[in-house]
Amino acid sequence: MKKIAYKILIIIFILALFSFLFLLIFKKDYGYDKVLSNEYGELKEADNVIPIAKNVTINGIDYLQSQLPIGIFGGVFTTSIMGEPKTFNPYNANDATSAELSEIMYDGLTQTNVVNGEVIPKLAKSFEILPDKKTYIVNLRQGLKWSDGVEITADDVYFTYNTIIFGGYGDGSAKDVMTIDGMLPKVEKIDKYTVKFITPKPFAPFLRNLSASIVPKHIFKNATDKGKQYFLTFQGVDVNPQNLVVSGAFKLKEYLPSQRVVYVKNDNYYLINKENKKLPYIDKWVMIIVGDTNNQTIKFESGLIDVLPVNGSLVNRYRELEKHGDFDLYNLGSSTNTTFIAFNLNNRKNKDGKYYVDIKKQLWFQDKNFRSAIDWAIDRDDIILNVFSGMAKPLYSAEPLNSLFLNQKVAKGHNKNLDYAKSLLKKSGFYYKDGILYDKNNNKVEFELLTNAGNTQREAVGVSIKQDLEKLGIKVNFKPIEFNSLINKIINSVDYDCVILALTSNINEPNAGYNVWSPYGALHLFNKRTNNDLKSSDKLLKFEEKLEKIFKQGALELNFERRKEIYDKYQEIVANENPLVYLYAPLNISAIRKKVKNVFPTKIGGLIYNMAEIYIEN
Repeated sequence: MKKIAYKILIIIFILALFSFLFLLIFKKDYGYDKVLSNEYGELKEADNVIPIAKNVTINGIDYLQSQLPIGIFGGVFTTSIMGEPKTFNPYNANDATSAELSEIMYDGLTQTNVVNGEVIPKLAKSFEILPDKKTYIVNLRQGLKWSDGVEITADDVYFTYNTIIFGGYGDGSAKDVMTIDGMLPKVEKIDKYTVKFITPKPFAPFLRNLSASIVPKHIFKNATDKGKQYFLTFQGVDVNPQNLVVSGAFKLKEYLPSQRVVYVKNDNYYLINKENKKLPYIDKWVMIIVGDTNNQTIKFESGLIDVLPVNGSLVNRYRELEKHGDFDLYNLGSSTNTTFIAFNLNNRKNKDGKYYVDIKKQLWFQDKNFRSAIDWAIDRDDIILNVFSGMAKPLYSAEPLNSLFLNQKVAKGHNKNLDYAKSLLKKSGFYYKDGILYDKNNNKVEFELLTNAGNTQREAVGVSIKQDLEKLGIKVNFKPIEFNSLINKIINSVDYDCVILALTSNINEPNAGYNVWSPYGALHLFNKRTNNDLKSSDKLLKFEEKLEKIFKQGALELNFERRKEIYDKYQEIVANENPLVYLYAPLNISAIRKKVKNVFPTKIGGLIYNMAEIYIEN
C-alpha cells in the first residue's frame, strides 16, 4: 500500500510540475483569454452605434442638440485624477493632468466622431474645403456666448490661432502640429462668424488640428500683450476661478491641492437636449486627487468616486463584484496610451556650460546597439503576466495597437533574448568582469531610471525592468518621483538618464505625434532641445533627420494608402533605432456606477467623453 501511495504522490507531483511548466510556457495568453471568456461572463463592449448631436437653430442661436435619452437635471458626479495640475491654461499644459483639466473648459472648432473617427464640427457650425485643398472656410455657430456673457466670434478664433498658436505662446505643441513643411497656415477673418485658413500645401491633418482650444480674446489678450514670459504664468493653479471665462460645458469652481478639483456647469453652454433645455445635466463635477492607484481603488470601493480604471490584476475580482454590485464593467479595447522607456540622448550643454547628461552615459545612450540590447533584454511577457495579470499585450510599435496606421510587421515584435542582447553589447566594445557590464573605456554601466510615483503598475514595471537589466550586468537605480517634478526634469531641465512614461496617441492621425518626433518638438523627449539649443549649428542625429522628413511627407499626402506606407516607415525606424523602447498596451477596463446614465462608451471616445449628456439617476 505504501508503494502504491508513493507512486500516486509521484504521479501527482509530475502532473503538477507539467501544469506549472505549461502555464509558464503559454503565459503570454493566459489570463487575457480566461478573463474575457464565458467562464467569467463577457465584459460589456464599447458601442458601435451612437446617435450624434445635430445642428438646430432656435431664435437665431446655433445649438448642438443631443440625440441621447432625456435625463434628469441636478446632482454631483465624482471621478478621480492621479496628479496635480500645473496650470489651467490650455496653452501652457505640457502634462496630461493639466491638459485634461484645462481642455474641459475650452472647446475647439472641430471634434472627432467617437464612433467612426471622422472630423465633425463643434464650435464651428460647418466647414468647407475648397477645390485647391488648401483653403478652409469655417462657419461659426452664431449667438454662442462665453461664460461671462460676451459673444463668441471670429475675433476669438483669429486671436487664438494668429496670436497664441502661430505666435508661439505657451508650450508650443499646438504650433508644432500646425507647421507644414516649415511654414504655418494663414488665418483671415471674413466676417463676424466666418474664418478662412490657407495652408501652404494640402495638409491631411489640418481639419483634425482645428480641435485646438479657442480662448476668449477679451481675457487672454491682456496676457499676450505682456509677453511670452508672463503668459507662462497666466491662469496658473493659483488663479481665482471666478476670473476664468470659458466656452466648455464646465467651469472651474475650486482647486484644493492634494484634495480635489471642482467644476460647475456653464449655463451658457450651447448643447441642448431634445426638449431644447440647456445641458449639462449635472450641477457639479468633482475630481478627487487620489495620488496613487491603490487609493483610487479604495475610494471607488468606498463609494467616494463613480468611475474606476480597473487594474488588470483586479479584473477577475471585479467581475465577481459586478454580479451583485452597483456598477458595470466595460471593455474599451487596447489603451491608446503608448508606454515606453525614453533614453536621454542629449549631448549638448546647458546655459551654465555643463552637459545635460554625463559624457560616459551620452556614449551609451547614443549607441544604437546599447539601446537595442535593452529592448531585447526586457521580458514583456513577464510584465504582462505578473503586473497586468494577462490583461495587456506587448507593445513594440510607436503607434498604439488599435491605430489605423499600425505597422503590423513591427507590431509582432520579438521575444526576450539575453544572448542576442549581449552580442549587441559586445559589438560596441562592452565587456563583462565578475558579471558586471563595463564599457570600452572601463566604466561600470550604471544609470538612473525614473517614473512617476503613485502609478503602482508603472512602479512594478520599473522593478521588473531593473531585474531584467541586472541579468545584463547593468545596475539600474530605479526611482519613482512626484509627477510634476518628473515633468520638470524631462521638459525643462533635461536632467534625467532614462524614464518610463506614457503618451496618449491619436489612433486616427499619426501627425498628432509630430511634436514627439520632430527634432525641435515640445515632446521630443529622447533628445529634448531647450530654447538655448535652437541654433542652425545644432546637428541632428541621422534617424532624427529621417523621421522629420517622413512626418513632413506624411502630412502632405492625402491618399490614405500612400500615407499608411509612409507612416509604416517611421515605425520601422523607431523600432530599429529604439530611442524609445515600447513596453506594453494594457486592456482598458473601466467600472462606472449604474446610477450614471447616458453612458455610451466607444473605443475611440472612451467612457465619459460626453460629460454634458451624462446624468445621475436618483
